[in-house]
Amino acid sequence: MKKPAIAKPRLTWKLNHRKTAWVPFYRVTWTEGGKRRERAILLDWQGDAQKLDQLYWACRSGRHAAQKPKVEHSWRACIIAWRSDPKVQGRLADSTKRSYRRAMDRIMQKNGDKDMRRTTKEALYRAHLAMSATPREADRMLQTVSILWGYAANSLFWPMPPNPASGIEHFGKQREYEPWPDWMIAALAEAPEDVQTAAQLIRGTGQRPGAAIGMRRDQFRGEYMTVSDEKGKQELEVYCPPSLAGFVAELPGRGDYILGKTPTEPLSYDAVERKFRAWRTGLGAKARPYTLHGLRKLAIVELAEAGASDAEIQAVTGQSAEMVAYYRKKASRKRLSKAAQQRLDRT
Repeated sequence: MKKPAIAKPRLTWKLNHRKTAWVPFYRVTWTEGGKRRERAILLDWQGDAQKLDQLYWACRSGRHAAQKPKVEHSWRACIIAWRSDPKVQGRLADSTKRSYRRAMDRIMQKNGDKDMRRTTKEALYRAHLAMSATPREADRMLQTVSILWGYAANSLFWPMPPNPASGIEHFGKQREYEPWPDWMIAALAEAPEDVQTAAQLIRGTGQRPGAAIGMRRDQFRGEYMTVSDEKGKQELEVYCPPSLAGFVAELPGRGDYILGKTPTEPLSYDAVERKFRAWRTGLGAKARPYTLHGLRKLAIVELAEAGASDAEIQAVTGQSAEMVAYYRKKASRKRLSKAAQQRLDRT
């Protein structure tokens, strides 16, 4: 077998163990303790001379992956361990996992290969401040850092310095989600089809957007539908209003899920939310306060205006008593006062 004619300084060729092909290596030499040391870096060129040239010059400049110092306590290693730990994952709701995933993906993208122990409080404070336009996400980032820091110390047994997120003031709880006004509901007629469908599901079921968007067709059976209580990890049977049942029945078949990415896989919340934000931007600044979560709050208001009790609203939406009481105040006083006075007349 003829050896390749490509020759470069520090480039050597060796036959593989089967003696069937020549394999290129880049030789790295250094002195340690007065002795000359050497190692060979395999260049996976796959028979492509151009790729071999790229790999070679990456080695010459010290940028080859094999030349990067191994970080033992990296953010990436901690996140991968956290995500694969059955003790951790078993006690978290799917919605909580999704919220942490977004924050962790952001950390891995920017700092994945860095030693997490070298993170300073000042750097974290500045990163938090830089996210002030999205305060919920900024606070979630701090919370995620704290969770990973504790996991690294208590589950991975890494020698960790004090948590840099400790003591940094959060932006705090933001204002509650605003129920959608009538004009925005009317504007849905011009929204993308997936946004229209998601809006109908959220508003009609009273579920969190993630649960509504991921609904299967078999969750609708006759007069009842199965809805998810994401935090409690429960599936509940609740009455399905005829208007929603009719809407679902008229949707074209797309497989197992109402909002399907494939016949066996649902669209993700993020995919629908991106389409929603693009549509909302086209409505102008007046639409900015309203989110998909606001449709769930609208469901509370509409049920209250229809005369439903707090217990009845909770049975439909799964919201806490405090949240129901808060949004009940948003209900039309005019309509509620009429219902109350008519009830008095009847008695």
